[in-house]
Amino acid sequence: MKKTVLFVALVIVAGANVLAQNSTWKLDAAHSKVGFSVSHLVISEVEGKFNKFDAKVTSTKPDFADSQIEFTADINSIDTDNEDRDKHLKSPDFFDVAKHDKLKFVSKSFKKVSENTYKVTGDLTIKGVTKPVTLDAVYGGTVKDPYGNTKAGFKLTGKINRKDFGLTWSALTEAGGAVVGDEVNLVAKVELQKEQLASK
Repeated sequence: MKKTVLFVALVIVAGANVLAQNSTWKLDAAHSKVGFSVSHLVISEVEGKFNKFDAKVTSTKPDFADSQIEFTADINSIDTDNEDRDKHLKSPDFFDVAKHDKLKFVSKSFKKVSENTYKVTGDLTIKGVTKPVTLDAVYGGTVKDPYGNTKAGFKLTGKINRKDFGLTWSALTEAGGAVVGDEVNLVAKVELQKEQLASK
């Protein structure tokens, strides 16, 4: 009987320790940037970013292995430093923000490759189309800021084909090259802040 009670107690303590290790991280948007680039006229690249976005990361391990990520971006906040181009990107030729005003990514796997690198796979939804994507993540580290907040930094990169998500507008130059490339490079530099547990 004593052994049974001891075993149950150990299970409860172990469960409590697991729960204690769970942590939630919110995006510090003021110190984060989510951008992209795409080739233009074959000879150069155009860069852009989203000015409004949010993310939540739930981790069960101190090194972030097997974390869960939920990310959204407001398509209306797209910014390529050119108002006319931004309007075109919001039109049905591209994102069609009147019908689809959000971009969403939900991770399915967050696997550690080396000490500070990870492979992140998940579902990306753009314009109502959901496709699996894989991103490379570099972990910058975890520190305490001057205000006592715990911060963690990551840089994520990846590539998608815009036409896979219904962004199919296309035009050719006189030489036959694409005005806008199909491949889009994604870059996200994010700073996360660990949420404090509510005091009872």
